[in-house]
Formats: sequence, C-alpha cells, structure tokens
Amino acid sequence: MMIGPASFKSLPGLAALAVLVLGAAHASPRGRDHDGEMLRRPMGAPLMAVVALREQRVTIFDADGKIMRAPVSTGQTGYETPAGIYSVIQKEADHHSNLYDDAEMPFMQRITWSGIALHAGVLPGHPASHGCVRMPYAFAEHLFELTKLGMRVLVVPRDVAPANFVHPLLFRPKPIGEEALASGEASAEPMHLAAGSPSLPPHRPLTLKSIADARAAEAEEAARKAEEARTSALRAAAAALRFKKAVRISEAAVQRTQAQLQEVVRAAETASSLQAVAYAEEARNKLGARLAQAQAALAAAQAEGEPTIDAAAAARETVKAADAVRVAALAAAREAAAKLAPVSVYISRATQHLYVRQSFQPVFDTPITIEESEKPIGTHVFTALDYIKEGADVRWSAITMSSSEHGASRARRGDEAEPAATDAGPARAALDRIAIPEEARNRIAEVVSPGSAVIVSDEPLSKETSKGTDFIVLMSGELQGGIKMRRRIGYDGYGGFSRPWARSPYRTPFSWW
Repeated sequence: MMIGPASFKSLPGLAALAVLVLGAAHASPRGRDHDGEMLRRPMGAPLMAVVALREQRVTIFDADGKIMRAPVSTGQTGYETPAGIYSVIQKEADHHSNLYDDAEMPFMQRITWSGIALHAGVLPGHPASHGCVRMPYAFAEHLFELTKLGMRVLVVPRDVAPANFVHPLLFRPKPIGEEALASGEASAEPMHLAAGSPSLPPHRPLTLKSIADARAAEAEEAARKAEEARTSALRAAAAALRFKKAVRISEAAVQRTQAQLQEVVRAAETASSLQAVAYAEEARNKLGARLAQAQAALAAAQAEGEPTIDAAAAARETVKAADAVRVAALAAAREAAAKLAPVSVYISRATQHLYVRQSFQPVFDTPITIEESEKPIGTHVFTALDYIKEGADVRWSAITMSSSEHGASRARRGDEAEPAATDAGPARAALDRIAIPEEARNRIAEVVSPGSAVIVSDEPLSKETSKGTDFIVLMSGELQGGIKMRRRIGYDGYGGFSRPWARSPYRTPFSWW
C-alpha cells in the first residue's frame, strides 16, 4: 500500500503506521520519488539508527528489529560523514544551519556539537552534503516524532544489522537486597528507599526496575488517595455549607426577635396610658417566647452542625496531608525512574579504560585489562533491548562495525538488499579478552536497563565527547572530512552553544548540510 504524506499523517497510532510510505518531495538514489518504508508490525521506541555510507541508506531498529528504512545523502568528498558512533543530543523541528548561510534543516536531530546532524534534505542519489545525513522529508518528520534524546546513531562504512547476542561479560540487572537498601550500600548513589516499604515485599530480591515499578505504584496509589480525599472533602464542605446556612438563618431569626423585643420594651417605658402599657406588656411576653424558641433553634443547629463543620475542616487537612504524600511519592517515583535511564559503557583498547555515562553525564571510569592489548579488538556495539524474566535480566544485541576495506572485495548488491546480520564470532572474541573489575561490574549492573549500551573499540574517545553528549567514537581508518572541516561548538551545558559562521563555497537554494 503506497500513500502520500497527507494520508500518512492521518493514520492513528503506531500500529496503524506499519505501512509503506511514499512522498513526492525528494528524489531517491534510484531517481524515483521515495520517502522510505516501515515494517508491517507495531513499532516500539527506536533504539538505534544505522547509517550505511556505501549503501546510502538509514535503517531504524527497535527492540524487535528493523522498523524503518530510507535512502540518504551523506557527506560529499572532502566533507565525508565520519564513520563512528553517535547519539541524538538535540532536536529542533525548524532549524537553520549555523555554518552555511542559515540554510534550512527541517526536523534536525543533532549528533555532534560541531554540527553533524540527521535532517530532511535533497537526495540527489549520491553523497552531497557537508557532513550531515539528509533524509526524505516525510521520513525525517516521522522519525523526529518517534525518537528521544540519546537514541544511538551508528555511521557504518557498509550496512550491517544487529544480531541477538549472549555473553557473560554483558551486564544483567543486579538484585539489591533489603540490607543494602537500608544501609544505603546498594550503589555509589543509593536510592532513598526505606526497607519495609509496603510496595517492596520483604525477603524478595530487588532490582532498580522492581524498585521503580514499586515507586510508580506508590505514586499512583498516593494520587488515588489524594483524589479520594479531595472528593470526600468536597462532600464534607457541601454538608457543612448546608448547616452553616441553617445556623445563619437561626442567628438572623434571633437577631430580629431581639430587635423587636427591644422596641416593645422602649414602647412600654414611654406608654402614656394603661391600655398602651398592657398592649406593650403582652407583645413583650410573646416576643420573649419567640426569642426563646429562636435561641433554642439556633443552639440545635449549632449542636447538629458543629461535627459536620469540624469534619469539613478535618477533611481539608486530610487533603493537604494526602497531597503532600502524593508529591513526595511522585518525586520518589521520578528519582527511581531516573535511575533507570540507559547507561553507556565505553571500553577503549587505546586507553585501557572503561568509562560510564548516564543521561549525557560522566559517572565514573576505571582501568580494565584487555588480553593481548597490542592486538586490534575491533569496534562493537552491544545494546540492551528489553527486560526478560520479569525484569531480572535484559536481552542484548550486537553489531560489529567493520572498516570499509573489509567489505571492498564483496560485489555491491542492490540498495534494496538486506544487510548481513553481525557475525557473533568477532564480537564474542572481543568480549572474551576483556576483564572488568568486580566493583565496576556491580555498579553498572545496578543501573543497566533497556537502551543501555556497551561499546568496545580500539579507539580513544573522540574530542567530540563533551558536556551534553554520550560517547562519540570515530573510526580512525575512515574518512573524517565532516569532522575535520568543522570547528567544535562550545556547549554551555544549558542547551545553548556558540554559533561559528562560514559561507558555503557551493551555495545554491538547496545547498543544505
């Protein structure tokens, strides 16, 4: 089924988007209008984008495999898009180039602060950008809607697909015992949880996921109780209002009768005849009796209404207390969820170090041991896909980034051909050579979650790795014109960055990055 961009936008839900999509905006490498494809199945959250330089295409993967694919145009000669490992560090739907004449870059997803990004652009059928990855317009728009900051972007010399992978070195969620929880020894940055919490069953191994689930359940329950308290308080306030109205009516009756009685008393005092005195005395007696009745009614109304009014006041205090519990529970749930943010582990043969980042911030690094450290280990990315065994473990995939010369002898297949899945042998051999200190393994295991990654490479960290980025790794044996031709942007840590300016030597109305 082929549909245009307008129809595409009208399809409800991700499951309904499992169709082939065709747009009429930009030409593909085959010279026909093509905006990419999506698999005929419901899509999960994108975990990884693989940009294949040789095939000039991008493939998006979720936990279950490929979900989207489209042609691209990468960096032209001298401005090559560098093969390497990146992640989305900024998104801006209506972006303009900081370097090239304020050129439009729709649905920009930045992967380096020096200016390389994924965005919509012209596809002439060959590499033509100044380092960015241009995508079909409708495809770029839809991808922009699906992705979140941190999605891994692999730029590979030749196309390759991830394969399911199992290895003992890869982390699994570490159970956290109650004793460690109570003592705060569960991690270097312990969760603020109390042992014996009603949502944390006793004598049951806990992981960060089970803790986060428990905190989320507590926050939901606290919100429910706060809503119940507000409903009860509204009912109590309505009942109190009825009694307050009855009391005000009784008070008004007493005040009127008292005023009338005072007038009668004054009339009696100034009466000039016995008949007038008699009339005044009779009226005073009647009003006295009426006053007693009004006062009795007032006392009864006050006695009956006081508990209801007190209950309304107590209900208001209950609402305040329940809302305070709700706010605290929500904060605890958010804190627990933050601990589940994917972590990135980088193992460099060049530096013999392991580095850890979470939410674009460095956490720690430590020396590690790599057997035959003088021998290349390759570049491999292992991604935690999803939880299995009720959160007690995670499922991993592996992708090996071969250099371009490794695939040079292979005849180029059609650009619609499926890439070969990663050969598990080199990836397994790489992990077999690595020894990680037990303390570091335990710290990482406590926070591993879907979306986390372990990256192994011969390379040191690129200088592009800085504030506001995940690990950025450049394959030194590949062309890096798109990096060399750019001055790094100074990220200020608050979402802003300096804007160097350069004029494109190839200026045309369509000369986007």
